[in-house]
Amino acid sequence: MKAAVYFGKGDLRLTDIPVPECGPGEVRIRVAYCGVCGTDHHIYHGDGGAAPVPSGTVIGHEFSGTVDAVGSGVTRFRPGDRVAADPNDWCGKCVFCLRGMPHFCENMKGYGTTRAGGLAEYVCVPEKQVYRLPEGLGLKSGSQCETVSCCVNGIDLCAIRPGASVLVIGAGPIGLMMMQLARSCGAGRVLVSEIVESKRALALRLGADAVIDPACEDLQAALARECGNVDCVIEAAGTKTTQEAAIAAAGKGGTVMLFGLVAPDTVIPVKPFDIFRREIRITSSFINPFTFGRAVSLLASHRLLLDDIITDIVPLEEIGKVFVDPYYRSRGKVLIRMAGGD
Repeated sequence: MKAAVYFGKGDLRLTDIPVPECGPGEVRIRVAYCGVCGTDHHIYHGDGGAAPVPSGTVIGHEFSGTVDAVGSGVTRFRPGDRVAADPNDWCGKCVFCLRGMPHFCENMKGYGTTRAGGLAEYVCVPEKQVYRLPEGLGLKSGSQCETVSCCVNGIDLCAIRPGASVLVIGAGPIGLMMMQLARSCGAGRVLVSEIVESKRALALRLGADAVIDPACEDLQAALARECGNVDCVIEAAGTKTTQEAAIAAAGKGGTVMLFGLVAPDTVIPVKPFDIFRREIRITSSFINPFTFGRAVSLLASHRLLLDDIITDIVPLEEIGKVFVDPYYRSRGKVLIRMAGGD
């Protein structure tokens, strides 16, 4: 079968590898779509993601498809079922798992990071990681269950109260998902800061109350005009500049969610007295503990709109260009289509 195999910084190759065989308790999925995540770009450029990625690993952790085969002991799935898979498989035995913090598992298996993932025609995962896609939830949107599950965890940590004012910095796929989730949590006013005009326009179509171009307008002045005190800032662009701006934008008693992934050695200046003076809370979000099922339900309800966020569908044979052509990162979510795609 064809697979996108990571061999090191800047070295991702479309490779022929054997079709995996199901072990006991495993489900083999004929992959339909696999999203390309910002984490995949970080891996490709040598920055790393949630975990170190060994050379020779099939990457891709946002995938959906159809069950092709099942191993012994599998009871909940059969060939033909439409599914998505949670790529983060914790051990259940280490100190963090036993404390109810399995996303910090010391023995985590990550499909697409430490184990073969979904940028391949077939992938095998444990049955407990697999979720059936309800009727009406297509395979394209279903591939984004993992992305949405991470956003749900981030939104939980934002603790947005009804009527709160929320600023989202960055209107890429994550920012637009977080914007919609903030609205679903009851935010009274949702603002989006984004330098790309087309993304600002899309944010308005998907429910933003106002958009700001920080390249042309002072962000602080715009916020003062639009809402006064900002209760929550969600940084979804993942740059040094935007993370600094997020902390500066938070109002008194506000929460700053640093959601965008930056390079591991990135350092930003923080003034403790300024944090004290505003009594702000700075937090972040790491993967998706216990939120995958909620993401499936959200997508099945169609309360989270993805059609305009998914901008490009590229065949697996052309995956190389997605990582080197800036055109793709400038637009929206890219899905890689496999042979099992509709």
